[in-house]
Amino acid sequence: MSTPNPNFVLMVEDLSVSFDGFKAVDDLSLYIEPNECRVIIGPNGAGKTTVLDLICGRTKATAGSIKFKGHELTRMREDQIVHEGVGRKFQTPSVYEDLTVFENLELSYPKGYSVFGALIFRRDQSVEDRIREIAETIFLDDALEERAAVLSHGQKQWLEIGMLLIQDPELLMLDEPVAGMSVAERKKTAELLNRIIKDRSVMVVEHDMGFVADIATRVTVLHQGKVLSEGSMEHVQADPKVVEVYLGH
Repeated sequence: MSTPNPNFVLMVEDLSVSFDGFKAVDDLSLYIEPNECRVIIGPNGAGKTTVLDLICGRTKATAGSIKFKGHELTRMREDQIVHEGVGRKFQTPSVYEDLTVFENLELSYPKGYSVFGALIFRRDQSVEDRIREIAETIFLDDALEERAAVLSHGQKQWLEIGMLLIQDPELLMLDEPVAGMSVAERKKTAELLNRIIKDRSVMVVEHDMGFVADIATRVTVLHQGKVLSEGSMEHVQADPKVVEVYLGH
């Protein structure tokens, strides 16, 4: 386990949450560095998605601390955590299907955060330039005028990642981003995440080991809400404990 230092983007320490007496996350500590892609793997029921829920404020911790750039998140609401710079994408893409790719990205542009901001928000050249920049990053620059409904499953996932990127989070959390994607889309998603970590940190929950190998700076293996192993992909793949409880199945 890394030694905590103030340069970590995220410091999760002694984190626990119980549901009806069942400890879904049990005394968990992990530390995320700038420009790191941390992948969380483990068997079903290991607590992976619950960890993301705790960080983004969707679930409240029973005990422990979550510090993002030194700010304690456990006392904040979900919207406050977003404003701090934490973005979260869930397993199912939630894009506005009747709107174009351009309109989806424009709607996510952060100037409209407050009621007043939304009222006075006007598209200017800087907004348009930012939308086109994000569209190019997510491989949708040729589809800006397409309705989201006609996009492939993978393209919808990229669009939702773009809707988060346009808000410029410093930590982006993705839950099984390549589930249901074609092999080609998985490769492009790995390329996308490797671009993204040049400017921010990313946490990913994933089952696809080939995809994990393509993106992970560091891997954390959870089992029964605890860290079972942590390190490079090669390290965790060779760990007998991990083979026994997860990779062996």
